[in-house]
Amino acid sequence: MELNQEISQYIQDHSGEALELLTTLAAIPAPSNQEEKRVEFCRSWLRQQGASEVLVDPALNVICPVGNWKEGPVSIFMAHTDVVFPDTDLLPVVRDGNILRAPGVGDDTANLTALLMAAKFVLQRGLVPREGGVLFVANSGEEGLGNLKGSRQLMADYGKRTRQVISFDGGTGGIINRAVGSRRYRVEIRTEGGHSYGDFGNRNAIAVMASLIDALYAVKVPQGGRTTFNVGVIKGGTSVNTIAQQAEMLYEFRSDCREDLEIMERHFQALIAAWQTKGVTVEVQLVGERPTMGPVDPAAQQALVEQICAATRRWSDQELRLKSGSTDCNIPLSMGIPSACTGCYIGGGAHTREEWLRIDSLEAGLHLAFDLVLQAF
Repeated sequence: MELNQEISQYIQDHSGEALELLTTLAAIPAPSNQEEKRVEFCRSWLRQQGASEVLVDPALNVICPVGNWKEGPVSIFMAHTDVVFPDTDLLPVVRDGNILRAPGVGDDTANLTALLMAAKFVLQRGLVPREGGVLFVANSGEEGLGNLKGSRQLMADYGKRTRQVISFDGGTGGIINRAVGSRRYRVEIRTEGGHSYGDFGNRNAIAVMASLIDALYAVKVPQGGRTTFNVGVIKGGTSVNTIAQQAEMLYEFRSDCREDLEIMERHFQALIAAWQTKGVTVEVQLVGERPTMGPVDPAAQQALVEQICAATRRWSDQELRLKSGSTDCNIPLSMGIPSACTGCYIGGGAHTREEWLRIDSLEAGLHLAFDLVLQAF
C-alpha cells in the first residue's frame, strides 16, 4: 500500500496524539530487564486501539500480530521499550518550545511511539498483509546487559518464518545494515589484602586490576573490520587505609568482522590466563554476547536497505548514513534474515540524561514509519 494523501492527512491529524503518547511513554521507567511498566502500558494501549490479540512473551516482548501470523511467513516491525537508565521512578519530561527533553526520549521512545501509531492505523483500518502476517513488537532488552533478550526470543519463536525485520532505533537518516558483534565480561580479582600500614607489601586487588587493564589497552586491534574495546566500569576496595581484597570491572570488545571478534577473544583469554598465574584469584563471567553477520542473501539485504533509503528520502532531508551497529537486528542478521535499523526523529544526547529531540521532526518520522510498515500491506 502506498502512503497516499489520505494517509498523510491522517498522520497530520494525529500528530498531536502521537506527541501526547510520546510524552506519556517517556515518563514511564523501563530499565533493561525491568520493562514491566512500559509492557503493561503498551499492551493496554494496543487493546484500546482495537487489537484482537496482544501477546506478552517470556522475554517481555509485547506482540501485536496481524494477518496469517500463526502459519505463514511474517515480517517484523519492532522498537525497544527499555532505556539505559536504572530509574524505577517516573522519568522527567520537559518541553522547551520545539524541544522535548527526557532520558531515553529518542532512544528509543520516539521510535516506539511511531511504531505504535502505525500499528493503530493498521488495526483501525482492518488492513491485511499482502503475504502471511505482520508482527508489531515493542521489544525488551536492547540496551546494555539486556543482551538482546527480546530479539533472541522473537527469533527463537518466529525466526524460521521471518521474511525480514525492520527495527526502529536511532535518529532519522542513520541506517544500520551490518551487525557489530560484541562480548562483554565481568572480571573479578581477589587478593589477601590487609591494613595499608601493617600489611604493606600484600597484593592490592585494585593494583592488580589496573595492571590487567593496562595490558588490555596495549592490545593491537585486528584490521579485518572495525574493532574496538572498552573498560566501562571498575569498582572495589574498602577504605583509604585498606589494601583492597577485591576489585572488578566490566570489559567489552566489538567488531563488525566475525574473525576479528575471535582474535580479540583469544587475546583476552590469554591475558586472563597470564594473570591467573600471578598468585591471585581471577574470575571471569560472560555477561553479554551479540553475534555478527550471518549468511544473509546480499540481494535481499540490499533490497531492504534500498527500500528504507527510498522512504527516508521521501520524508526527510537528513543525509543518509549507512553504517554498522549493535542493535536488535544482530540476532536476525546472524541467522541470515534480511534486517535493518532506522530511526524516526531528529535529536541528540542519546544515552545521557540530557537527551532531546525536535518536536517538528516527529511528523516526518511518522510518515517514514507508516511508509515502511504499509509496504507490507
